[in-house]
Amino acid sequence: MKTKIVVLTGAGVSAESGLKTFRDSDGLWEGYNVYDVATPEAWERNPSMVQDFYNMRRKDVLGAEPNPAHYALRLLEDKFDVTVITQNIDNLHERAGSSNIIHLHGIITKSQSDINPKLVYDIAGWELNMGETCELGSQLRPHVVWFGESVPMIEKAAAIASKSDIFIVIGTSLAVYPAAGLINFVPYSSQKIIVDPNSPAVNANNLRVINGRAGKAVPQLVNDLLRDFE
Repeated sequence: MKTKIVVLTGAGVSAESGLKTFRDSDGLWEGYNVYDVATPEAWERNPSMVQDFYNMRRKDVLGAEPNPAHYALRLLEDKFDVTVITQNIDNLHERAGSSNIIHLHGIITKSQSDINPKLVYDIAGWELNMGETCELGSQLRPHVVWFGESVPMIEKAAAIASKSDIFIVIGTSLAVYPAAGLINFVPYSSQKIIVDPNSPAVNANNLRVINGRAGKAVPQLVNDLLRDFE
């Protein structure tokens, strides 16, 4: 049976491809207050502005390219049973070739029904327009989990984390819940590895901390793991 590696990725991975997938220290996301563009209340108040905002973010995503961290994580599949759990809403892991990905906060290249979030559709290109509707006749919105909404994939992610032999956290401060709590589901004896320039303070058994940016540190880590498990 292959060693089970679970990888939790955050904004620090996508940032190396030029994307800002969450918010800067000033609380802004591409110049917007996140509560004006990333809440159900914002959508109810001004759906056109929210739609335009995500159209621009989607255009940025489609124009970006996976970076060395994304490609390195794909290489892990050559020897390990790998699941990538990502907080990012881009599709760069998919485009780098990773085959088993859980998007905790949705994915911007898809839309969902305004009244039934289980109705999800691919978006052709970067624009999702007002007036485009689901099969129930309801407006389509970005397939993204907004502040104040539940995270439907968190239970599945926790179950997978609980079966990991190696749990790797990359590019996240472990400050955004419920994703930050996934490390608490990892078995006590399993190896935990955190890769981040400003590694968060985590009290965990069998923990290794790598202070570095994802684009450089992750390929080296992957090389080490592939070598150690030859």
